[in-house]
Amino acid sequence: MLNLVGVVLAFVVVIFLIRRKWNFGVSLLIGSVIIGVFSLQEIQPFDIVKAFVEACIYSFDKGEVDTTTLELVFIMVLINILAVGMQETGAMTRLIDSLRRVFSRGAILAVIPAVFGLLPVPGGALFSAPMVDKEGDKLGVSNEDKTLLNVWFRHIWFFVYPLSSAMILICSKDFANVNIYHLVAVQFPGFFFMVLIGVVLLRKSIPLKSFERSRSKNKDDFDKGGGVYLIPIIVPILLSVLISVFLNVSSTRSILVALPFGILSLFVMVKTSREKTLEVIKKGLSWKLPLAIVGIMVFREMILYSKAVDIIAGVANESHVPAMIIVVSVPFILGVITGYNLGAVALSYPIVEPFFHLVGSNPVAFASLVFTSSLVGYIMSPIHLCVVVSCEYFKTDVTGVYKRFVPAALSLVLINTLTMMVILR
Repeated sequence: MLNLVGVVLAFVVVIFLIRRKWNFGVSLLIGSVIIGVFSLQEIQPFDIVKAFVEACIYSFDKGEVDTTTLELVFIMVLINILAVGMQETGAMTRLIDSLRRVFSRGAILAVIPAVFGLLPVPGGALFSAPMVDKEGDKLGVSNEDKTLLNVWFRHIWFFVYPLSSAMILICSKDFANVNIYHLVAVQFPGFFFMVLIGVVLLRKSIPLKSFERSRSKNKDDFDKGGGVYLIPIIVPILLSVLISVFLNVSSTRSILVALPFGILSLFVMVKTSREKTLEVIKKGLSWKLPLAIVGIMVFREMILYSKAVDIIAGVANESHVPAMIIVVSVPFILGVITGYNLGAVALSYPIVEPFFHLVGSNPVAFASLVFTSSLVGYIMSPIHLCVVVSCEYFKTDVTGVYKRFVPAALSLVLINTLTMMVILR
């Protein structure tokens, strides 16, 4: 029973450290040690070291090197380099400027944060906030509504975005072990409803007298060719699909192979100098995300070694709480508490995995339940960095934003759960 106490204590410590702004990866490694120490009645001291090694590089059961963690680490690094490159080279600014020529003034309030949402960087809502503020003022949009639209549309792609770190993680071999594009396919109903809800929020945010579909009067003032800067983002996605389908390569490895081509296409298009290229790469080589991946894999492995999951599953079964409620609520709650989608997936999946056979037999639908619940919890979390920076920028109180934010977010969970229940049958 001490192993279960250790898991609960580890979760408390990890969440406490995250809220104290500790690095997520370091927090998880500390939590892993706590689990190991409290599980010594079930395992040997060497098993703690063994779990760390197995999570990172070597499978003792198979007797071979396992590169899953390393692949995820390199993917996170490459995505960050691409995101930094798009920002530092001015490609993202030119892309947004070009889109002003195409969309109405009302629609651009959604398009600006949505385009910036293609760059999966923490606190990225701060990039789009000044533009949303400027366009919103022209239409008489309140600061609360600017905050809501900035956060909502920034995350509009996350339902179907294969470069999302949380989606890559849950599809990896050590988690759901499903093809990422199969998950993207079942996520489309949720994506559709998020867009639909977003349109409703947009229309309600803009005063009726200001809601108009006229294009900007000064189209020629905007960049005509900036739309080509979607190419560095689209190239790795399309190329990874082709590699996965035609070469029968796992979706994780196909993304790893394809990302350098997206980065290269960016550097070629903007004709960066050697010095600027090295500067972008250096700035993109952050250690935080790779360490987070290592911490996630070690924490997961340590939970499995501790055998605490078996106890949790037994207690949940005896409590007669419907398995579907557990599978949906645990990731959602952890998303709210941690304010981190990647972390919510990593922490919740080992807990809800034993209930998989009780909710159905489709692993892709099960992965969707966990992913969507954690995603929505993360989006509406009061400690979610995008929520925090948006509220700070627009000088808004988060409670005022939540009046429409919470019902909209919870409806997404309900819609996705009902959809997956049909698929799981």
